[in-house]
Amino acid sequence: MTTFLSTHDVSALVRRLGIGQTLRQLESFIHADFLRWEAFDKVARVASHSDVGVIELMPAADDSLYAFKFVNGHPLNPRVGLPTVMAFGALAEVSTGRPLLLSELTLTTALRTAATSVMAARVLARKNSRVMALIGNGAQSEFQALAFHHLLGIDTLRLYDVDPGATAKLRANLAGVAGLTLIGCASAAEAARGADIVTTITADKTNAIIVNEAMVAPGMHLNAVGGDCPGKTELAAGVLQRASTFVEFEPQSRIEGEIQHMPADYAVQPLWQVLAGKRAGRKSDDEITVFDSVGFALEDFSALRFLHAQAQQLKLGTQVEVVPAMADPKNLFGEALGAALASGAGKVDCVPV
Repeated sequence: MTTFLSTHDVSALVRRLGIGQTLRQLESFIHADFLRWEAFDKVARVASHSDVGVIELMPAADDSLYAFKFVNGHPLNPRVGLPTVMAFGALAEVSTGRPLLLSELTLTTALRTAATSVMAARVLARKNSRVMALIGNGAQSEFQALAFHHLLGIDTLRLYDVDPGATAKLRANLAGVAGLTLIGCASAAEAARGADIVTTITADKTNAIIVNEAMVAPGMHLNAVGGDCPGKTELAAGVLQRASTFVEFEPQSRIEGEIQHMPADYAVQPLWQVLAGKRAGRKSDDEITVFDSVGFALEDFSALRFLHAQAQQLKLGTQVEVVPAMADPKNLFGEALGAALASGAGKVDCVPV
């Protein structure tokens, strides 16, 4: 049998652990797998693009487990009552191919993306960072805000979105968070003013300039989350030219990340090597750093490992028969359909009318 986790199940998991502990544990799972980077089979995600969005498959595996995520990105979806990003995924044994877990990943993707952002900021942002600009206040914004607050000590958020209703929604959702000050801003430039960290998480599928060079101050860390497919960016080229840029999986980032509009010889640094102590992260308090976040399959592998462990510990989910249980594994026809079907018993003939 295979464990199935619905959105309701994952919501129950977060409520039982608490949002801070959920994000903290997710970060630890992702960090542990990034330290094993060379143990994984890795490929850039397989994408099917259209004029209105993208549908992608994201696989990753080590010698024990195989995981994949199916995910879309359709910025116009809210007009028809659907989320911009929707996802589900699976975790299976490498030794047998047996599916261990099927799970929603829409909620989980927002959680793992926020946990990954904090993981990068730990080694790239200044240690005394307390103020973050959050530009783009849509579906994933609260997750980023809470991750940076609970895990990194951010106590002031400067908020901006082209849709004032999105900012109002975020402020309402986070109004009860102790120790977190929310400041609404009239522009992206105003939001970035005085920020230690700038997180951009916009949804439009366009080469936008959300942050330009004039908005960037020495020592700032930029967490560029929204640019995650070809033709979709958020940072001006001048920002990247001034910054040290860190990526998850360079072959994918060259196609989908902020660096897609930079020359092929533009130098980037793999985040995993910084986490493993093979390279330095931030070198000085004046250095400008960029985490060119596009979301990589290894993070979903980690998230599915986390969900599977928690489902077993907390007794969550439903057991479903994704693969038929058979006394004789070679007799699929007989055990699944029965000999009566072969003989025609129970057949209903179609009668012309």
